[in-house]
Amino acid sequence: MAKATCLLFVLLLPLMWPLNSWALPADIQAAKDEGMRLYGLGISVETIPYLEPAAKAGDVEAMYYLAEVHRLRHMGLTTEAMEWYLKAAEQGDPYAMLRLFQGGACIVGDRCPEGSDDWQEKGWREAALEITLPKAEAGDPEAMLAMYYIYANLDASRLTSVYNFLGIPTRASKWLKRAAEAGLPEAQNTWGRRIMGGRGWYFTKSRRLEAAESWFSRAAEQGYVPAMEQMARVNRDQEEFEASWQWMEQASQHGNYDSRLGVGWCYLEPDRDERCQNELDKIKGWAILYSLDNEIEDSSSRSVMSWHHDELTESERQEAEALAESEWIGRQPPISKFPRRFGF
Repeated sequence: MAKATCLLFVLLLPLMWPLNSWALPADIQAAKDEGMRLYGLGISVETIPYLEPAAKAGDVEAMYYLAEVHRLRHMGLTTEAMEWYLKAAEQGDPYAMLRLFQGGACIVGDRCPEGSDDWQEKGWREAALEITLPKAEAGDPEAMLAMYYIYANLDASRLTSVYNFLGIPTRASKWLKRAAEAGLPEAQNTWGRRIMGGRGWYFTKSRRLEAAESWFSRAAEQGYVPAMEQMARVNRDQEEFEASWQWMEQASQHGNYDSRLGVGWCYLEPDRDERCQNELDKIKGWAILYSLDNEIEDSSSRSVMSWHHDELTESERQEAEALAESEWIGRQPPISKFPRRFGF
């Protein structure tokens, strides 16, 4: 479809987030939930048929993640990805607009928001900015976070790299910090990661770790699972190994894949490194890893089990597998790798 089908009304939408104003039918909602579960484990063609019904029913979140699956599977803006990003963009989703900008939808596909003076160069990122900025200025933390990604795309220049090196706040980082200060856990976690990656002036490693920890802890206390994983890492860097272990266990309980794998491995091999602050429990360790392999066909847990196979008797393995069936397989919340909303 050419420019005639471009989205004039994108720039005229009410300043509200693309939330669905209706409930999906129960069967479609169940399919979407399964699709999002699969998406959390990694990009797979299996995800598509579960997300498609909700996307076709008008669910903007499903549209966006369905487009993400198509893009990531083929490492680029395919026709299928573009069509679903366009549909999400029609509903005012700024992240879909940024994906269209990054993929060159205007240049390659001639699919642009109308009313852009320099559409070949800016188009979709300017549309995202126009629809998001008023909401962010009105105090919406989700909009502030979106502004971080919008300006990160607008400011992707050599000068910005120099500013980052010198510690000078950019427009993007200012919006990210505002979103974090407004209490948005995703932003708090991202801001903590930026600090860990070198953002800001901290004259000692300990002060940098303390600053990052303060943001991770705020997000983790709100139940944001990726921040629990970050708390385990930053506490480990601070050599607070018992606290790190407790956070790793908590992240595991909340479905974090890496933490679940690490906890299971620690119970099988508690002396493997300082992450493991537990006693040997071969039955529990085998049960956790068996559940990962059984539930998501996980090659990593299978490898660890193979290394320790002969350390358990057949009776112990049977006991562990029964424990996995009763306590670990199908545990809620489901296992996830928690991919970022706007990652690679």
